[in-house]
This record gives sequence, structure tokens and C-alpha cells, in this order.
Amino acid sequence: MKTTYRNAVHDAIREAMRNDPRVVLLGEDVGRYGGTYAASKGLLEEFGPDRIRDTPLSELGFVGIGIGAAINGLRPIVEVMTVNFSLLALDQIVNTAAALRHMSGGQFSVPLVVRMATGAGRQLAAQHSHSLEGWYAHIPGITVVAPATVADAYGMLLTALDDPDPVIVFEHVQLYNTAIDIDTLVPTDISRAALRRTGTDVTLIAYGGCVPKALDAADQLALAGIDCEVIDLRVLRPLDDDTILESVRKTHRAVIIDEAWRTGSLAGEISARIVEGAFYDLDAPIARVCSVEVPIPYAKHLEEAALPQPDKIVAAVRGLFGGGTGG
Repeated sequence: MKTTYRNAVHDAIREAMRNDPRVVLLGEDVGRYGGTYAASKGLLEEFGPDRIRDTPLSELGFVGIGIGAAINGLRPIVEVMTVNFSLLALDQIVNTAAALRHMSGGQFSVPLVVRMATGAGRQLAAQHSHSLEGWYAHIPGITVVAPATVADAYGMLLTALDDPDPVIVFEHVQLYNTAIDIDTLVPTDISRAALRRTGTDVTLIAYGGCVPKALDAADQLALAGIDCEVIDLRVLRPLDDDTILESVRKTHRAVIIDEAWRTGSLAGEISARIVEGAFYDLDAPIARVCSVEVPIPYAKHLEEAALPQPDKIVAAVRGLFGGGTGG
């Protein structure tokens, strides 16, 4: 049966709410409107206003309510409309949710899931289109995940709801309409990266909306005789160093694709870890394909030019071989 990424998120929320009366959903337009990206459509009618709560336009306020609800025994899912707006709730996430277990000496946990749309590609301009996942991946005390597939959109959310500590889920806007034929969706691991394609010549490391672009580039490079291995990070904190390093030690080359800006990016952190753990296995410098360092433009052709694209990944890989092929 054909299932979209959007429907997988919806079905995971619905399944969790059916199985556990402690699960509640709150956020802007999650109720009557059905969610900005239609991920909660129909849930208000099924579960009622006590469990599906439309909130005022105050991220600081309703994320704080979610934290309080979690401390008091509920399992809240808080939807933030876009990652840019989550900056208004940084105090609640960083200074409270992430720190409370440590600050209480382990007496309190915050079983909170915060979902938010991230990324560009839909002409939503600079205040709705950035990729700030790396900011959250910097913070101890939270798990940060970025499902790139329909199966993970469903499975990682269910697993996150069983975690006793905060989990931030980043859903790339370009993925909501992706669809696959799948019969069964199940809970998914939120501690390991996933190998999406095996190869011998170069490792492509990506997450979220850049994973399909990395796979597209790998298909193109295969025609030129370059065999790419593609790693889907899936989990941005904690990073799965073992999977990354094992692949780089095999292929001896690495290209990291990250929709964030290059300066201070998660791609830079991954590069450092590869150098620390597999420097003598490298046959070429690590390459990074990131967004151009400007606020994301509104105009379609400029937006596309600012973002990582398959042709940019192909060019970066070719550069590691001097423009030639692997072997």
C-alpha cells in the first residue's frame, strides 16, 4: 500500500494516542486545521480537545506547557510549525527540558517529544526555511533525530515517545509528499545511523532532506564508475561514530552533505570526528556540500542555487578523484 511521509507521521501519532492515554498533542493549528503540514488531520475529531490542543502563537509558552505536562506524567508531542520559530522556545528546550534530569540529580525526567518542520525547497523564504538541526545537536540532555524515510518518520516517532528524556524530531518539508509501497510500519531505532547504499570508493554522509539527493548523486556517479556508499545519519545526537568511521575506513574518502550553512555546521563536527578517528585511512581531504551562506532566498531559482543539489555532490566527489573515476 502506498504511504506518504506525511501519513506516516500522522499514523504514528494516532497509534501512540490509541495505545497510551498519556499521549497528548499540542501546537499551533494542530486541531481544527489539522496541522500546518496536515500531520494531525482528523485527530481532533477522534481524540477530542483535551488531547489535541490548539495553542496560542507562543512557542515559549506552549513548549513550556509541554515540559510541565511531561514532568507531571503525560507524554506530550509538541509541534512547532517551523524550526525558525523554535528559536523562541530555546530557553525552554535548552535551559529546562535538556537540563532538568541533571539539575535534579536524576529525580526528574522530561519525556517530551518536540516535532518541527525544517529545511528549504518550498519557497517559504528566509524566516521559514533554514536548517538549524546542528544547533540542537550541540546540546547535552536531548536526543536529536532527522527521519529521512517513510518508515523512519513513523518508527522513530513511536520510539521517541518511549524515551524518558526529551527527543527533538526534525521533519524536512521536502519529504512530506514522498511515498513508497509498504505494508508494515514498526518502531525504529533512534541510536544508530542507517546504511542506505553500499559502496567501495567514497562515503556520502547525509541526513533528512539531503539523503534522497545523496542517493541520486550516487546513481549518477555509478554510471561514471564511482561506487558510493551512502550513510543516512538519522540520529544527530548522539552521532553514530562507529558506522561513520567503519565506512570511511573502507572507502578512504568522505563527502558530507548538510543543508545547514558550512560555518559551524554539523558537517564540520563530523569532519573533525573522521579526522580524529580515521585520519590515516583517508586518501583525499574530506569534502563538504552545504548551503550557500545567505538567508534562504524566496525566488525558486535562487533557492535551488543556495541549497545542496545532486550535481554539487557529484562535483565534490569527482574532485576527490581529480575529476576521474574510482577504483
